[in-house]
Amino acid sequence: MTRGFSHLGICVADLDRSLRFYCEGLGFEEVAAHEVGPEFGGLMELDDLRLSSRMIHSNGVTVELLGYGSPAVQGEPVRRPMNQLGLTHLSFRVDDLEAVAARIGELGGQVVTSTRTTLDLGGTALDFVYCTDPDGVRIELMDLGG
Repeated sequence: MTRGFSHLGICVADLDRSLRFYCEGLGFEEVAAHEVGPEFGGLMELDDLRLSSRMIHSNGVTVELLGYGSPAVQGEPVRRPMNQLGLTHLSFRVDDLEAVAARIGELGGQVVTSTRTTLDLGGTALDFVYCTDPDGVRIELMDLGG
């Protein structure tokens, strides 16, 4: 049995940019910083490991941003399709969807305006839009009207 959820890790291309994005754009706070070396290479299945880790926290959720010095990061910074196996998105409840989406754009993310969806649920407007962080991680913003 597990004792509880610990954190979610995200590999980033630019640690400072991502730290600013998540803290200033989504309200996270940096709670710890670690320098990681070859001692974790076996666990992470990487040779010549060197990375900087920043733990950020908001509303009971902890995210670890991983900035690799060695080996270099892999992959393209693109939004994954929602039907691709694996993690699809991070979702955040917000009070002002327009303001948060604008801030995401200012901090290097992308607002996917074509995904904007507003629904009426018994007189309550539910408002959604997908965005991405600077590395293409899909982020859902949800304003649930209350």
